[in-house]
Amino acid sequence: MVMSWIWTGILAISVVCAMFLGRGQQLSAAVLSGAQSGITLTLSIAGSICLWTGVGKLMEHAGITKKLARLMRPLLVRVFPSAKTDDILSQRLSANLSANILGLGNAATPMGIQAAQRLADPNKPGLATDELCRLIVLNTASIQLIPGNVAAVRASLGAGAPFDILPAVWVTSVCSVAVGLTAALLMGKVWRNA
Repeated sequence: MVMSWIWTGILAISVVCAMFLGRGQQLSAAVLSGAQSGITLTLSIAGSICLWTGVGKLMEHAGITKKLARLMRPLLVRVFPSAKTDDILSQRLSANLSANILGLGNAATPMGIQAAQRLADPNKPGLATDELCRLIVLNTASIQLIPGNVAAVRASLGAGAPFDILPAVWVTSVCSVAVGLTAALLMGKVWRNA
């Protein structure tokens, strides 16, 4: 709700400034150009998103997500103790983390939502558990080995080497996940003790 007010305010200020400065024609041309660019960008990355969402479904039907869950189980159990007793949660978490590692945030979203629903405490609706907070942190600051969506956007905008950002992506994503998880673990302990 707040973001809609912010965007409405920015739009209103732009229109008022354009009218005051006599640049209404330039503003209308920029609006049309921006809308066209937005549609072009959306269509150019839609194929990538559809492809990787389909790959995720194929992995699930082929049983690869179960094998991946077993492979990632030692890590998942440390961060999400509930995954030790809940196989479906373990599969959803591993699929979500795998999609994020591949830089496919849009494909990871449905699996992340399903994992979040399993991590939520039914006795306390509206209150996030520590594990749910850690899942949100991992999805927000995800480790990416291959930033697929970013590369698709860069390629659609004419980048000659869309994957030349890999070292920077690796360093920043590892740092953001480490800081985020550390903060989530510390805040969980502080909040519990308060």
